[in-house]
Amino acid sequence: MRRLILAAGLLATMALLDVNGLAQAQTNPRFGRWRIKSDAPPPTSNIMTYEPLAGGKGMKITIDAVNKDGVATKWGYNTNFDGKDEPLYGNPGTDTGSVRIINDRINEIIYKKAGKVTQVLTNILSPDGDTIGVVYMRMDPEGKVTKNVTFATYEKIK
Repeated sequence: MRRLILAAGLLATMALLDVNGLAQAQTNPRFGRWRIKSDAPPPTSNIMTYEPLAGGKGMKITIDAVNKDGVATKWGYNTNFDGKDEPLYGNPGTDTGSVRIINDRINEIIYKKAGKVTQVLTNILSPDGDTIGVVYMRMDPEGKVTKNVTFATYEKIK
């Protein structure tokens, strides 16, 4: 009986402290830094950084990129994985981003400019947690997918 009372007390304490959200933030396999795997010659690079938000229920996303001409950009946004548009900074082609969890390995990301969808990404985490594959679908002004669908692979920086 004493163990049952202790277990009930522990469960109540965990609920009050939202340990589940904290544990999720600490164990999300996406958290960390990811480098694009590319055959493009330097200085091209792209590093995604995923960090937990305070409270453990969301993610801060930061992209540090250098294009083929050596021009560096840094942009990003925060998400709560609820599919709601959040303000984005540093990317002139996009002003909001939203992330929706499809399942434990797949996220759908939607970027918009002035309320219109400009790009839809499918972000897929490998079973071993070391690789993320991304399908980039760009949209035309009418909201249709263009022929410019691209793919990228990112490897976790350890």
